[in-house]
Amino acid sequence: LFMFSSPCNPTGSVYSREELASLAKVFEKYPEIYILSDEIYEHINFIGGHESIAQFESIKDRVVIVNGWSKAFAMTGWRIGYTASNSEIAAACDKIQGQITSGTCSITQKAGVAAYTGGLETVHQMREQFQKRRDLVYGLLKDIPGVTVNLPDGAFYFFPNVTSFFGKSFNGKTINDADELSIFLLEEAHVATVGGDSFGDKKSIRISYAAAEDKLVEAVNRIRTALAKLV
Repeated sequence: LFMFSSPCNPTGSVYSREELASLAKVFEKYPEIYILSDEIYEHINFIGGHESIAQFESIKDRVVIVNGWSKAFAMTGWRIGYTASNSEIAAACDKIQGQITSGTCSITQKAGVAAYTGGLETVHQMREQFQKRRDLVYGLLKDIPGVTVNLPDGAFYFFPNVTSFFGKSFNGKTINDADELSIFLLEEAHVATVGGDSFGDKKSIRISYAAAEDKLVEAVNRIRTALAKLV
């Protein structure tokens, strides 16, 4: 099984159609490999329309799409999502899910239907706000000495490299990795981040910008002040 996400959590990277086509060419050679495509950030994409690897007929029957309402429709707490796959896989998923959770509540299901049938105008408005927040936070983060950050194409996260702070100390405590830096920022700056080890990268931390602009400015300023204390 090959698993990936686009747009990606935590990096915000987005696969182009050309990149997905190249992947599909590889998978054509290995019919025993299935592809799990996490597309939950489908509508939070700042560079154009969404591209799914399921669009390629040669591998379509081996693709399982995971998606839902949590991100694009701001329904995180409603806990509703879906998969799309060939009928055999879908039936197996239904069998397992029916024995584990039975089904999500009927109110959530009705809300999900309303979200999809009501049009995407509000979703596009939200995406525009996310892009404004992305640009705001990017400008603030890249001006912090020692933080290396890229401009993400989708989702609502930054995943900056913070290795320049490894080996530095404050009040007798030394920062050895990204997880320890996240704990330091929580305790010293009162800002919650996630250590990159949770995503397979011990050099980075994840920062979400799914918050109001004034909160984001305050949070990054706190991060800047806290990091400046490390020597």
